[in-house]
Amino acid sequence: MGTSDGAQRRSDPAGRTLVRRQAEPPVWDYAELSLRRYRAADHATVLALHREGLAQVGLRPGDGVYYDHDFFRMEDIYLRNDGEFLVGETAGRIVAMGGLRRADLVPGGSARAYGGYAPGATRLDAAEMVRLRVRPDLQRRGYGSAVVRALEDRAAEYGYRVLRADTTELQGPALALYRGFGWRETRRESIGGIVNIYIEKRLR
Repeated sequence: MGTSDGAQRRSDPAGRTLVRRQAEPPVWDYAELSLRRYRAADHATVLALHREGLAQVGLRPGDGVYYDHDFFRMEDIYLRNDGEFLVGETAGRIVAMGGLRRADLVPGGSARAYGGYAPGATRLDAAEMVRLRVRPDLQRRGYGSAVVRALEDRAAEYGYRVLRADTTELQGPALALYRGFGWRETRRESIGGIVNIYIEKRLR
């Protein structure tokens, strides 16, 4: 367990610091935001936050991009398979979240919108950073950056070689956030008339 003397600290360009307070299960502090591992009791809140975030940019069920079936297999997909799912709390409420999962667990492209799950291979290689959400009324406070930094640290701890993510042209702020952390675009794909942008970051 981390202590205040041995805490890991990472500062952003504005001088705000992400501090690792506890090793396992992980806990970080970032200004007034506290990041911790997802618990089953958080389910309804994170699902609502996810849906609110997609609705904000016009994504909807049935468009081939929107999906939420992984929220009903959180333990299998995130917490028992070399992954992580974090929620950020302030003033006692969940306002941010993000997940890290093995890239081989959920299908890619349009297939992922229709469900699917397969046990992972034995060798860790690539992880996906997914479900990065911040409540619309609390955006632009650095909460998304804090979640990205924490999940990048977790991916490195697990030994992943590369991080992957995808977003859409409709989600410009998310794409800018990733690019600010050194992620690069690898390809684009049109799914149901929506342009999906694939990005990645090498960790080693």
